[in-house]
Amino acid sequence: MYQIFVGDKPIVLTNKVELERGFKNYLLDTANMAKVIKRLNSKDLTEVRLIYKNKDKLLKKFLKKLPNVIAGGGKVYNSDGDILFIYRNDKWDLPKGKTERKETIEETSIREVEEETGVEGLEITKPLQTTYHIFKRNGRYKIKITYWFEMKTNYDGKLIAQEKEGITKVAWLNKMEAEKALKNSYANIKLLV
Repeated sequence: MYQIFVGDKPIVLTNKVELERGFKNYLLDTANMAKVIKRLNSKDLTEVRLIYKNKDKLLKKFLKKLPNVIAGGGKVYNSDGDILFIYRNDKWDLPKGKTERKETIEETSIREVEEETGVEGLEITKPLQTTYHIFKRNGRYKIKITYWFEMKTNYDGKLIAQEKEGITKVAWLNKMEAEKALKNSYANIKLLV
């Protein structure tokens, strides 16, 4: 089962049909994504489910429904075990961004963390789960596929918010501060932290 977020509400990809209670079922093959998203945004639904018989091909089939934007990002720990957060669009987030040229997704993730926060000396320690969310640009829906990596660094220099990307704050947050920040974050980020 996969969750693709539209804001904080999920579109759930599944091969199981269940009685609709607070959600709506659609067949993946025939679903009109603009109508599905509009329906999901109504107040009475907590989620929408797209159903397709072959669970191994669910995601691949869904990703053909909308243009894909590939991004990479990092959940970065410092030597104190604090996590690196950015503040953008009045929400706490983790640094991430779109791939450029022919860079690998790992190179994208490190570059984006460096550009958005000023942090250097990043080392990937392991891959994390991939997240998916739908956004609208120039009147068209797109799906952002973000590949996440856990990283570590010994960097203790100045944090620099990339203002041209709308980032107003960068901070190392301890466990308690991170829990508080997640109350004002995105559903995808809550899955990672």
